[in-house]
Amino acid sequence: MRTVALPASRATVWTTFVLSIVGAAISTYLTIAHFEGAGILGCSSNGLVNCSVVTTSPQSYFLGIPVAILGLAFYLAMVVVNSPWVWRRAERWIALGRAVAVGSGMIFVLWLIYAELLIIDHICLWCTGVHVVTFALAIVLSRIAPQQLATE
Repeated sequence: MRTVALPASRATVWTTFVLSIVGAAISTYLTIAHFEGAGILGCSSNGLVNCSVVTTSPQSYFLGIPVAILGLAFYLAMVVVNSPWVWRRAERWIALGRAVAVGSGMIFVLWLIYAELLIIDHICLWCTGVHVVTFALAIVLSRIAPQQLATE
C-alpha cells in the first residue's frame, strides 16, 4: 500500500488554498455577526432573502454550537491542509483527511441548504456564499482525490 500521495498540480494547490481563505473570510464575518447581531450582515430583511432570520433560527446551532463557529473552524482547518506547504508533504493520510473533511463539509452544507429552503423558509446570502465555496472546494478536491488516495 502506498503511503505517499501523488503530487497535485500547481492550479489545484492554489485554487484550494484561495477557496479556503475565502471560506474562512466569509465564516469569520458570519461568526462576528453571530455575536454582534445579525444587523451587520448587510442583506435584505424582507422576503425570501433574510439573513437575520436564518442566522438566528434554531437551525443556526448544531449540538449547541453556533453553525458560524463550526464553519470558521472548518475553514481554518482547510486553510492549513490546503496551504501550499502542506500540499508539498504529499502524504496519503493528509489527502485522506482532506477528502473526509470536505466530504463531511458538503454533507453539512446540504443539510443547511435543506434547512434554509424547507424549514426556515428563508435564505442567507452570506451563508450561500459559504455553501458555494464549499461546493467549489469539493469539486476541485474530488478531481484530485482518486489519484491521491489510490493504493497502487
